[in-house]
Amino acid sequence: MTTTPPLPGWTHVYSGKVRDLYRPAAGSETDDGRMLVVASDRVSAFDHVLSPGIPGKGTLLTTLSLWWFDQLAGGDGGRPIPNHLASKADDPQLRIPDAVAGRAMIVSSLDMLPVECVVRGYLTGSGWAEYRAAGTVCGIPLPEGLGDGDRLPEPIFTPAYKAPMGEHDENISFAQTVALVGAERAAQLRDASLEIYGRASAIVEAKGLILADTKFEFGIDGAGILTLADEVLTSDSSRYWDARAWVTGATPAERMASFDKQIVRDWLTGVWDKRGTPPELPAEIVERTAAKYRELLERLTSRAG
Repeated sequence: MTTTPPLPGWTHVYSGKVRDLYRPAAGSETDDGRMLVVASDRVSAFDHVLSPGIPGKGTLLTTLSLWWFDQLAGGDGGRPIPNHLASKADDPQLRIPDAVAGRAMIVSSLDMLPVECVVRGYLTGSGWAEYRAAGTVCGIPLPEGLGDGDRLPEPIFTPAYKAPMGEHDENISFAQTVALVGAERAAQLRDASLEIYGRASAIVEAKGLILADTKFEFGIDGAGILTLADEVLTSDSSRYWDARAWVTGATPAERMASFDKQIVRDWLTGVWDKRGTPPELPAEIVERTAAKYRELLERLTSRAG
């Protein structure tokens, strides 16, 4: 696995499959309570980090997250959604090291909640499998007669429990969410997630895209305010489709071709039995995946509708 090199003024504290987390080094001028989140070019699938990474992926994901944080801070005309980005006005010493410029964010430390806030607006993936078997998605009953890729009557909130490192997240009910964080906080998570999904969907539809589903993470700041954290509405946390292809596609694969690492998953499924070490990604798969990440960023951030 490629790791982020030591960074002056920062101490590495954690690495996930894609992101690396740093805290200010002892004696640093940067306030404690700040963290540096670095998005790497690593790509994971089926709980494995693959080789090689996707060139430029960390920068693309960070750029898209920052764009969405700006939209949700009122750039779309809606109410500002609090987020974890640290304000340079509050701390003039804040500076992202040159070695990770473009793929890092300085953020405020939060008390993170153990709930992954998933919102689904379309029936697909594991939800489609459950619907075929039981007529539900994460235990929520849905109308009969829906097909793979169909729009749901209304978006649904389907939370998951954020399992400890090395374990799988687990879908949970709203009642279980209440048991984890309390009734008031659970309602805030649900309402904020559905609001953000609705606002984001309107933005992407104007760009000829569909936001099929997404997941958010929230924490609590020092004033007790629910705060949007981590990445937001990126290709790694969300399923985007092309709206025209969704209407005209002759097959589910054509209708629901996503702007993410699905190319990697599909290739791996055809050549690997998910046992042992996964094979190295061919250059063609790497470039096609990088192109999808770039295309999504360009389509979303372009001023042209």
